[in-house]
Amino acid sequence: MTRDELGVDPDELYGRLKAYEGRTAASGGTGRDPVNEPMIRHWCEAMGDTNPAYPGIAPPTMLQAWTMGGLAGHPGGSARSEAYDELLALLDDAGCASVVATDCEQEYLRPLRPGDQVTFDAVIESVSPRKTTKLGTGYFVTTRMNVRAGDGEDGDGGELVGTHRFRILKYAPARPKTKAKPEPKPASETNREPEPTADRPRRPRPVINRDNAGFWEGVARHQLLIQRCLDCGAPRFPWLPGCGGCGSQRWEAVEASGAGTVFSYVVMHHPPFPAFDPPYAVGLIELAEGVRMVSGITGVPYDKVRIGMPVELEFLRVDEELELPVFRGAEA
Repeated sequence: MTRDELGVDPDELYGRLKAYEGRTAASGGTGRDPVNEPMIRHWCEAMGDTNPAYPGIAPPTMLQAWTMGGLAGHPGGSARSEAYDELLALLDDAGCASVVATDCEQEYLRPLRPGDQVTFDAVIESVSPRKTTKLGTGYFVTTRMNVRAGDGEDGDGGELVGTHRFRILKYAPARPKTKAKPEPKPASETNREPEPTADRPRRPRPVINRDNAGFWEGVARHQLLIQRCLDCGAPRFPWLPGCGGCGSQRWEAVEASGAGTVFSYVVMHHPPFPAFDPPYAVGLIELAEGVRMVSGITGVPYDKVRIGMPVELEFLRVDEELELPVFRGAEA
């Protein structure tokens, strides 16, 4: 018997894992609520989806949302099977106790409509051979959920409306390389962009294409350009070839005033990027024209940034080739 760095025999472990393929992962699941217009409206508002077909039908990508139990869980308890719990426990015991969701695939067979009662079951579709990734060594586990919908009467499980494949990686984290930790930057230090030096890697370059080239040409002239639809008049950012409201491809470039407020923000601590000095604030800035853009916030300490803080546009020379629009805040 050969044991690996996790202290297990990989062939024997993989044989035990493969035995779970085809077994039930969840059964008898029922959505907490029927498909309903309020949830559809909230989803569309969050996603910015103005398709006039909603809320008469649910957006197809809401498929999994109707199966979720929320923080309180499903009233009747979890639909997850003992077999799936056993599989995860087997991986935990083998040292693969960490987990990350990697991807999902959905197939839609018919739209869900308000009033549909969703039911679901799931199967353990596959367990991959052992894989080594940057996160660590482990196994990809794929489940396939079948989602059905009916009127909920007479125990009718309804017709199949879609499938949802969900893949996770159960892994043992890779040992980090030992390196000296940088001295933390005091909270009182101004949130300014790092100065480029000979030994500091360059900032990532923006991806410039035919759809957004006009924006970057404006930056070179110290202008912040947004688009305005020539048919419905709606402003938009980031630059796109067509209007999300009316679908028109006719537009003009308009110079923004540069005034705005912090709509939301995050303070970046981890993961570190070589060209940046954490912690630093990154804001979602709402411009006076009504559009929002992600940008660095300068002029105030990172711990003094607040939602609603007024900001003004400025242009920051990052290196000899790159200049970026950023927003300078002012402490109250």
